[in-house]
Amino acid sequence: MTVFLQASFEGLALGAVYSLVAIGFVLIYKAMDVLSFAQPALAVVGAGIISGLAVDRGINFWIAFIAALIATGLLGALLERTFLRPMVGEPVFSVAILTIGLDIILRTVLDNWIGVNPRFMGDPIVTWGQTGSITFSGLVFKFQELGALMTAVLSVIFLGYFFKASKYGLAMKATSFDQEASLAQGINVGRVFGLVWFIGGILAAFAGFFITGGFNLLSQASFISALRALPAVVIGGLDSIPGAIVGSLIIGMTQGYVAYYQFPLENLTGISLGSGFSLLAPYLIMFVILIIKPDGLFGTEEVERV
Repeated sequence: MTVFLQASFEGLALGAVYSLVAIGFVLIYKAMDVLSFAQPALAVVGAGIISGLAVDRGINFWIAFIAALIATGLLGALLERTFLRPMVGEPVFSVAILTIGLDIILRTVLDNWIGVNPRFMGDPIVTWGQTGSITFSGLVFKFQELGALMTAVLSVIFLGYFFKASKYGLAMKATSFDQEASLAQGINVGRVFGLVWFIGGILAAFAGFFITGGFNLLSQASFISALRALPAVVIGGLDSIPGAIVGSLIIGMTQGYVAYYQFPLENLTGISLGSGFSLLAPYLIMFVILIIKPDGLFGTEEVERV
């Protein structure tokens, strides 16, 4: 039972991190009808800024952390304004390819800066003189994982309030339903697009820190961890924030359970699935769900009239 609870907690924490990237995917898709493949790269950029300021420059971690959130959000808004705004009206496929190009550029620059050796993120727990985790009834709760869970919950609560109570939140909801109608009502759709990318960049920076600081170090492979939010979005539905959360939890908990139970089952059955099967399992889950529900668990089914 202890192993099951430990695997469940770590899977939930990992799923919470994926949800931060996944929500950014969904927000951009709902607003612009485009799946942005640059989100994982923005997550790693956010982590890189934290590392560069907190470790390389010796700046207080919390100042570096806040600066990274703002800088990554501004970078997302800048990418939208510079590269994507001129593509309005162009085929969706062309815009999606453009986001892949932005992803490659960001990752290439960051990989050259990271180099061969992984970089430390700078850990606030060290400044508090703590061990980085607490143990309760045989379960180990890492502060980074608890922080990931709390951040994901607070982000969802904040976004829910933002969409219901703020002028720009309502404008974002209106734009996601119908861009032309929103323009006719006087909504500045371009400003909404920039705001969506700004929020997506902030969420990506949060995820970048927890992926690298809580589960790994910042390396050239960190992008792969952030990219696993993509199958979470596909599972939940491209236009559903609740779906993004549920899909992320499915992906995270699948990884957690497989990581803990794979080798005992292999020893019991004599069948080897390979050391990286925990990373492959979420994609198998995605294929099964898409066969049953092609639009995802919570996605809106598109009906075309002929």
